[in-house]
Amino acid sequence: MIKGYTEKQWGRSATELPAFIIKRVPFRFVYDNNYFNDAYQGIPKGGYNVLIDRLLDGVEVRLEEDYFVDREKWDAVADKILFTGCIDEFYNYQCGQLEYRSLRFEHKEYDVEDYQGNAVINFTEATVPYTRAIEHKHFEGISSPSTIVTYEYPDSFEKGKEPYYPVNDEKNSKIFHDYIQLANQQQKVLFGGRLGRYTYADMDDTVAAALELCQKEFFD
Repeated sequence: MIKGYTEKQWGRSATELPAFIIKRVPFRFVYDNNYFNDAYQGIPKGGYNVLIDRLLDGVEVRLEEDYFVDREKWDAVADKILFTGCIDEFYNYQCGQLEYRSLRFEHKEYDVEDYQGNAVINFTEATVPYTRAIEHKHFEGISSPSTIVTYEYPDSFEKGKEPYYPVNDEKNSKIFHDYIQLANQQQKVLFGGRLGRYTYADMDDTVAAALELCQKEFFD
């Protein structure tokens, strides 16, 4: 259940992976198939777009902009900048290039009302190329004569692909440590998120880290 899923997720043998990633998998000795231990779990009513729209209400938002095309312009916009992209790209890879894993998504429509009976099913077998199938309508109990299922495939990362997961092995952790030393030497730019902090964090941990950073920078 663990070995096949882990190896296709990270694209390498389990013997090459750091032991601490197994801590993400809960071990249960009761009949509880819940992945998370959190007392309260869910998604925003109406989806994350509704939540983000409300958080950004009244805030100027610019899309399709590349910070690296004109850094001086964007650096002059504010006294503080929160950078959530790849920290090695921010420093032009001067300490080395960090490794990431990407994802590929395949969407299929089925002419049935209910395809898999659940929002998310994980496929742990090494012989199945995707890691999970997501039937979106089950998140909010939507009723419709057909359904959309998204299949999530682990993928290698290269320029032009989206970096999803940092590879926190010993080699990459040493490189990231060097970047953190650079980041600590300047005050204007703050680094956050999975890519800015090079950490494989769940959403609740990411939000908590953002609130902690905000408290430290502006209120302490």
